[in-house]
Amino acid sequence: MRPSHLFPIVILALAVGLVASSWYVVDTGHVAVEKTLGSVNLEEQPPGLNWKLPLLTQAYEFSAKEIVIDFNDLTPKARDNLRLKDLDISVYYRVEPAHVAELMVKYAQASGRSDEALLPAFGVVFREGRDVIYQEVTKIDSLELHRNRDQLRNGISDNLQIKLDAKDPGVFTITRVAVRALNTDPTIEAAIQRAVQAQKNLEAKKVEVEIAEKDAEIEIARARGIAEANAIINESLTPHYLQHELNEALKKFAENNGNVVVVP
Repeated sequence: MRPSHLFPIVILALAVGLVASSWYVVDTGHVAVEKTLGSVNLEEQPPGLNWKLPLLTQAYEFSAKEIVIDFNDLTPKARDNLRLKDLDISVYYRVEPAHVAELMVKYAQASGRSDEALLPAFGVVFREGRDVIYQEVTKIDSLELHRNRDQLRNGISDNLQIKLDAKDPGVFTITRVAVRALNTDPTIEAAIQRAVQAQKNLEAKKVEVEIAEKDAEIEIARARGIAEANAIINESLTPHYLQHELNEALKKFAENNGNVVVVP
């Protein structure tokens, strides 16, 4: 093919390439940040079709959805200085879409990656979250952690939110925290089982004591009733009444011929 015939084809190919690189699509729940010749545009681009300078502008797509960070195989120490065997926690957070570009500039190396998009300030939340988890575990005894998961969860959520707000007010939201696994040392597990059994035994003893107290109250009431009845009878047995009864008995005996009655 002659060079004169190739020229239009090359021009057409270049034109198609320029057109193809002049637009991009942002998925729902994401925003894009544009960077042109090293300069970041601080205005985030919304979902849908967006235009850009071909070849000169790069578009970085970030997630504005809820993002999860999984902390696996942690071994923090509890308040009693006993180390956990395994602690798995998931922290969910969201970034305000209007601040994504600022985070990209401020934390240039802290963005995470997923199959769908970049994750804004992922590294920042990860570092702060790990520190907070270790701090919160130290506030609870190892024997109490199983029964105080809500306290651990709430402590992590509240204090991580405080730390992130101190760095970037109004940018991050900790939406929830999940304790996926909490395994103590086997010796601690045995101690927990003994503590649980001891608690059950204590509760059973309390019930037995309450039953015994009720039974004693019943017996006391019964004895009091008998004593009161006897007192009433004794009060009614006056000498006059007894003499009257004796006289009545003598009359009955006298009516029976041949009977002898000896009165002391």
